Amino acid sequence: MFVSGWQDVKAGHTELMAPRTLLAGIGIAVALVGCGGGSGSGGSAQGIAGDADPADVRVIDGWVTALRHGQIGAAADYFAIPSVAENGPVLLHIRSLRDARRFNQSLPCGARLVRAETAGQFTTATFRLTERPGPGACGAGTGETAKTSFVIRDGKIAQWRRVGAGAGGRPAPSQSA
Repeated sequence: MFVSGWQDVKAGHTELMAPRTLLAGIGIAVALVGCGGGSGSGGSAQGIAGDADPADVRVIDGWVTALRHGQIGAAADYFAIPSVAENGPVLLHIRSLRDARRFNQSLPCGARLVRAETAGQFTTATFRLTERPGPGACGAGTGETAKTSFVIRDGKIAQWRRVGAGAGGRPAPSQSA
């Protein structure tokens, strides 16, 4: 015999759950699953478009938010030690927190994360450039987009690589000290 609804077996008897109870339970389960972020073309974490790993998106968004607010030390804390940053033709080896601060200070623009896509180990983020507090000026780059590919390991930026012909900004200093 076919019975719709979940069955509750207690003390040797079977009771059918009321359809409203069943639907409420399904609704709660769907809501709980939805709270965990998500992936796919609908967005990954914090409403960011793209299919990137939500944990990677949180790191990238945390970094760029700190940078946009001029919090250079907080932005530097998102970098693994050691790590690398490639901004144009310059490859900077970040061997200390001081190096990470120097690199972040060298970026004249702030930005907002608008999209994040994953391909292999790289998460490529698309940013809308903004002005930010501190030295440097984004100037004509404000409002333009820029792309950076990241490798995130253990919640830290292990690789930061500028990709594409994004606007704004001067390259990072070539020496690390």
